[in-house]
Amino acid sequence: MAVAAALLLLGSLGWMWLGSLLPSSYAVTAMGPPDLGGALTGGHTSHLAGASGVGTPAKAGTRDVTTLVERRQGTPDVAVTITARQQRVTIAPGLTVTAYTLNGTTPGPTIRARQGDLVQVTLVNESVKDGATFHWHGYDVPNAEDGVAGVTQDTVKPGQSHAYRFVAKQTGTYWYHSHQVSHEQVVRGLLGALVVTPREGIAEDADVLALSHLYAGKRTVQGKTGDVPVVVPSGRTARVRVVNTDSGIMPVWVSGTAYEVVAVDGTEVNEPTPVEGRSVLVPAGGRVDLRVRVPSGGAAARVEFGGAALVLGPAGSSATATRAPRESVDLLSYGSPAPLRFDPDTPDRRFEYAIGRRPGFVNGRPGVHWSVNGKLYPKIPMFMVGEGDVVRVRISNSSGETHPMHLHGHHVVVLARDGVKATGSPWWTDSLEVRSGESFDVAFVADNPGIWMDHCHNLPHAQEGLIAHVMYEGVTTPYRLGRDSGNSPE
Repeated sequence: MAVAAALLLLGSLGWMWLGSLLPSSYAVTAMGPPDLGGALTGGHTSHLAGASGVGTPAKAGTRDVTTLVERRQGTPDVAVTITARQQRVTIAPGLTVTAYTLNGTTPGPTIRARQGDLVQVTLVNESVKDGATFHWHGYDVPNAEDGVAGVTQDTVKPGQSHAYRFVAKQTGTYWYHSHQVSHEQVVRGLLGALVVTPREGIAEDADVLALSHLYAGKRTVQGKTGDVPVVVPSGRTARVRVVNTDSGIMPVWVSGTAYEVVAVDGTEVNEPTPVEGRSVLVPAGGRVDLRVRVPSGGAAARVEFGGAALVLGPAGSSATATRAPRESVDLLSYGSPAPLRFDPDTPDRRFEYAIGRRPGFVNGRPGVHWSVNGKLYPKIPMFMVGEGDVVRVRISNSSGETHPMHLHGHHVVVLARDGVKATGSPWWTDSLEVRSGESFDVAFVADNPGIWMDHCHNLPHAQEGLIAHVMYEGVTTPYRLGRDSGNSPE
């Protein structure tokens, strides 16, 4: 009996191990069972097939992601070619790293456009051996331009190029990065900023980018360490565009003057108020725009990132460094309410996105892995929506660690945290920090058809399986994941 019990246990474990192995080639549409969010019917069929195939024959009205492109034709208003390389880069004296560069630098060139511009960015891969893509983080581009290897395109291999094309409809601060082996390529610098301004310009006197990235554990701002001076005349205002490109939350604070949080993840805050003695916590992948007025009388203001700082003021001015404040701005109540363009209390779909941990196998690896609704990758539910649906999601986290959650192709509005309703400016976000023990109610309108990742932007967590997808009914993809394809977005 003991031998039989042991054999049964070993056989069960072997069966679980075998069942967890990913095929050498598979479609993202084969992941997980469909979750219709309470809808009675769903038009999608392809994800019902086994992992070895794309799925059943397409229904009438099915759209391929390759058709979900920018419709506007003509000569682009902004045309940029960016060449990706692997090379040694000196970040600061004594700090030389092997990095991925874009046009010879990391961070890569800042892409600037005005609202309404047609933008075309051509990625040329010179020497990134695993291939590369550009994902437009927070920018709601057509699905074919989303830059996710194996979902919306094939990875761009050495010697190849790929052109991305979209209209700059959204204003604000965004960034781009590779979504091929992203947990390595982003860490090693394959990234840059995207800034879109209104046609009439901004209200502030100076427009200052503050992209933060860690190189070998060293904090940088705009690729520089320590204090980075920016000349802004006394009494003038600067819009400081903070971008957190790392996997952990980043506190940002201002010393020497008060400041306002004027935008979050590219969306303007309604009636922001002055902040003193508090920091802003920027999630991984998140952005905030701060309005900072330089003091009169020749002093400077400091925007601090914990290990690096921007010093805003007249040439040669300075300000004393300070410790991070204990308190932070609560975006749930910051600013003033404003109407939404839809009713989140009467959604067409309701979903639960419950993040946890459980023992099991992921691609043959035993351990205690991240789970979504109790399921391990790749059997995580596929959240199905129809175009035009109002979608409401409860995101909860009982995993023991914090997770910055990022939905591609859409912004969500935060309705409540731990059951406490939002009372401030509508908090639109694409990068939401969900701490262990927390829950958020969020909503969005499904107005951008495609297959969209919805994952943790602590990129090693995503690589370990904390990935789900929002999938529009009737949308399919010809692209494949797995070792045979060369596509590995995480």
